[in-house]
Amino acid sequence: MIGYVTVGTNDLARAARFYDAIAAEMGVGRMMDFETFIAWGTPGGAAGIAATKPFDGNPASVGNGVMVALEAKDAAQVDRLHAIALAHGGSCEGPPGPRGDSGFYAGYFRDPDGNKLNAFIMG
Repeated sequence: MIGYVTVGTNDLARAARFYDAIAAEMGVGRMMDFETFIAWGTPGGAAGIAATKPFDGNPASVGNGVMVALEAKDAAQVDRLHAIALAHGGSCEGPPGPRGDSGFYAGYFRDPDGNKLNAFIMG
């Protein structure tokens, strides 16, 4: 149902470095690349993610309560994605680990613009 999710950025070059590294770990690359907008994913594949400078020209801001969840292939990839995020200017919002007892495993982080993401697997 979801084709892609867009997060705002005030520094597209910085966002590109962050999401290039995340996308590489997920096995995808850029599928669109414009002066104000970059999208990562595979055309016709699973939902992608994009970073954009706001169309209205105002500064990008973080949506309170908004989070993008990236489905990983296993717990080791959750761990790697969390580490990659931190190594590329992200910040920790909760280290990787089990959440509850249903087999949900996730690591939470923010990109350099403050957008919240997580990497997860369902057990």
